[in-house]
Amino acid sequence: MFEFVLGLASMSCCVSTTCSSSPSLPNYARNHPRVASPTRISCSKRKKSSDNWEAQELVRHLTRKISDKEPLVKTLNKYVKILRTEHCFLLFEELGKEDKWLQCIEVFRWMQKQRWYIADNGIYSKLISIMGRKGQIRMAMWLFSEMRNTGCRPDTSVYNAVITAHLHSSDKTKALSKAISYFEKMKATQRCKPNIVTYNILLRAFAHSRNVDQVNSLFKDLDESIVSPDIYTFNGVMDAYGKNGMIREMESVLARMKSSQCKPDLITFNLLIDSYGKKQQFDKMEQVFKSLLRSKEKPTLPTFNSMILNYGRARLRDKAENVFKKMTDMGYTPSFITHESLIYMYGFCDCISRAIELFDGLVQSKSQIKVSTLNAMLDVYCINGLPQEAYSLFERARSIQVCPHSSTYKLLYKAYTKANQKELLDKLLKHMDKDGIIPNKRFFLDALGAVASLPANSQSAGATTDSSSANSESANAATDSNNPQDFAKLATHVKVFLTHP
Repeated sequence: MFEFVLGLASMSCCVSTTCSSSPSLPNYARNHPRVASPTRISCSKRKKSSDNWEAQELVRHLTRKISDKEPLVKTLNKYVKILRTEHCFLLFEELGKEDKWLQCIEVFRWMQKQRWYIADNGIYSKLISIMGRKGQIRMAMWLFSEMRNTGCRPDTSVYNAVITAHLHSSDKTKALSKAISYFEKMKATQRCKPNIVTYNILLRAFAHSRNVDQVNSLFKDLDESIVSPDIYTFNGVMDAYGKNGMIREMESVLARMKSSQCKPDLITFNLLIDSYGKKQQFDKMEQVFKSLLRSKEKPTLPTFNSMILNYGRARLRDKAENVFKKMTDMGYTPSFITHESLIYMYGFCDCISRAIELFDGLVQSKSQIKVSTLNAMLDVYCINGLPQEAYSLFERARSIQVCPHSSTYKLLYKAYTKANQKELLDKLLKHMDKDGIIPNKRFFLDALGAVASLPANSQSAGATTDSSSANSESANAATDSNNPQDFAKLATHVKVFLTHP
């Protein structure tokens, strides 16, 4: 397996050199006038591109017009003469990005009343996908049912959307069972045969759930079908195994990838580097990085950020700083995530002064400080047993043009609870009340993890999340608990908050 890691570069560099010689275009066009038609193709493409741009501009204009002050349907009616299916499709995408799934349904209902509307699998597939991403599984299934009632026959893309929607459910066991049930139904229906997208969705899902037997079964099924795996197949499964720390299983898929003659891409290299780094298998991580440098691919900032952070977790400051130096020597400009990785690295390596120096340097440079960067510095203070310094930085956040996010409050609440800092916790609650931050069940449940976990000095590094996810995921990343003791602790936290003056 390790030999294959060494051979990644040669695989990546293997490019077919077979090509037929062809005459120069000008001479060939003169001698063969029928071939000289690229102008018409170019114009057609240009017109299509122009139409797409105009449609996107109209949709952007519409999304700016949509507000709580005016009903959505009223806004759509103003543009009824020019709006068509393609505009509504783009509107679904924009509203989906903004978590406005209810408005997607409003647009869909409006569409159905228009003369030009024709029930289409693509529309239903898109809406089912959006509902699934937003956790609205019942709404997704209602759309699936309505689609069939309108006379549309489900195809592969619709079933793929339905499977994906179920996989967004909080009950993963039930979701995976449903997914396999739909998969079997697809195999039995001629016009809904699973395609590579179907296999990729299921393989990644079962790899995430650590179900190795089911992953192997799906690969066996894939081998026996007419569908061929692609780079997304292997990358998806390896990434899932890697995130779960299942290195042996990840390497097994890597070997399968080699036997399929599928060449690694940048994502392959990056996920291998990150997976080996998180498991502190630095010899393999470094070999993959060397293979990447020898390949036709080039490292990206996430490549270096991952190595810096993982060396930091292992308290290998010199190696992390060498990676940063190599990165700048190669002409890369550090991003805010790079700075966050360095801040965490210094925090893990007990170099709190260097982390402070780096953060202060960013502030003095007048560059926009991200909330996630503020969170990284606060977290470093907390994992190094400096809760008072963390609170001081929190209080001056607005003076450096950073508005704390709900994830910031959650981070500090968890840290102060863990450190039994009742006075700071009380001050934080006052700030939350003043800033209108209303904690929900998930907020308190996440804090329970701090109460039940080990002391900060034993596993502080392992308990800290990546800086890149501190702002986006920490506000939502909590698991429900059915433990009565957990609910008792939760009740205590809620009581403290509610009785707070």
